[in-house]
Amino acid sequence: MTAMGHAVEIRGLTKSFPGFRLDGVDLVLPRGYIMGLVGPNGAGKTTLIKCLLGMLHADAGSVSVLGRPVTPGTGGHPGVGVVLDRASYVQDWTLGDVGRATRLFSPAWSERRYRSHLERFGLDARRLVKDLSRGMTTKLMVAVALARDAELLVLDEPTSGLDPASREELLGTLQDFLIDERRAVLFSTHVTSDLEAVADHVTVLLDGRVFASATTDDLLAGYRLVRGGPGELPPGLRRRLIGLREHASGFEALAAVSDLPGGSGPAPAPSGHDGLLVEPAGLDQIVAHLGRR
Repeated sequence: MTAMGHAVEIRGLTKSFPGFRLDGVDLVLPRGYIMGLVGPNGAGKTTLIKCLLGMLHADAGSVSVLGRPVTPGTGGHPGVGVVLDRASYVQDWTLGDVGRATRLFSPAWSERRYRSHLERFGLDARRLVKDLSRGMTTKLMVAVALARDAELLVLDEPTSGLDPASREELLGTLQDFLIDERRAVLFSTHVTSDLEAVADHVTVLLDGRVFASATTDDLLAGYRLVRGGPGELPPGLRRRLIGLREHASGFEALAAVSDLPGGSGPAPAPSGHDGLLVEPAGLDQIVAHLGRR
């Protein structure tokens, strides 16, 4: 934690719907960091973000953003910039109109910053919102958030619909945003390769609960992929594997390093055990196997 404290502090957050429950979620995001929020569809990522923004109110627990509690009376925090999976701008507005409307509700709005980011993203202020592609709309939302001088950026699937060059450009913008250590980013995405590139911390949600929350390096170091041929899976190891998939040519699963023979926490595991292939797991593989557990 930096001396400036937390950008986000969630304790015991519970929110119930028919058929789903966000259950006792704890999450802490210090200022100066990017946290990735990952998990399969239906894990509770969007519900958590809506509670954070004051769009939903918790049944139990507490949510604090930039040092201020989020309650039914306070709503969201004005220092939060939001990039959701779809925009709500009037379709017949120009991008210039978007800026003029938004600044009425944003005391820290900078037209200079807004125009600068539009130019950086290759967006013409005379263009109509309805003529933008999904990727261009995402860039517009980022430009609006940055022009408001936000201290916290909350992004829900921001790279969806972006080509590789635009994704790289957006990730660079997020890193530039954190040059000011008062700021922080909460980044919910299915494109886990983006998180491996920029996220300092990763929180994994499964079935409405936090399964893991750690630095990106520690999370990657804590798991291995285990593969083997038919009949090569030791019975004692089977019950410790996560997301086991068996097929005609063998099996593949995820294992915590501490559950492997000779494993002792986050230290790298040997390259093989009893003829099995044990290798590092990427973030996408970790999330995919955890989602099948």
